[in-house]
Amino acid sequence: MAIVLGNFLIVLTVMTSRSLGSPMYFFLSHLSFVEICYSSTMTSKLYSDLLVERKTISWWDCMTQLFFMHFFGCTEKSQLTVMAYDRYVAICKPLNYTTIMSQQVCMVLVGMAWVGDFMHSFAQIILIFQLPFCGPNVIDHYFCDVLPLLGLSCSLTFFIGLLIVANGGTLN
Repeated sequence: MAIVLGNFLIVLTVMTSRSLGSPMYFFLSHLSFVEICYSSTMTSKLYSDLLVERKTISWWDCMTQLFFMHFFGCTEKSQLTVMAYDRYVAICKPLNYTTIMSQQVCMVLVGMAWVGDFMHSFAQIILIFQLPFCGPNVIDHYFCDVLPLLGLSCSLTFFIGLLIVANGGTLN
């Protein structure tokens, strides 16, 4: 909970302060927002499981959690990559920094991260949706992840596992 509050304060401070208008703070506020979303996705099921005796998750809830976990996790990594590029430009090309890292470029970089990571997460979910599940569908985790779901499938998952690794390897 402290992480979410700290990230919320970062987002609030950057949005309300006129002196924090540089691209570095713009990217930092986006990273903090993504971290809030990612933390909420990961811990919401954990907190609800602490309150109930029977800990189950429906198929659709599992797929929703899986999608958003991959989406926000990959978006966080992409934001860090964009922030690294911003620092590279600031250090290696300081005289051209304001020209290269204009507000439009910052928005395009953030937008590309969101769109690319949405497509990555969507591809992961499409691959999981193709699997048939049978038997006792019980995962001993507080969140749904790809590898435990592959273990629950009653079909041969080698090819789909390779596709998932290939898709995840391009962004992770």
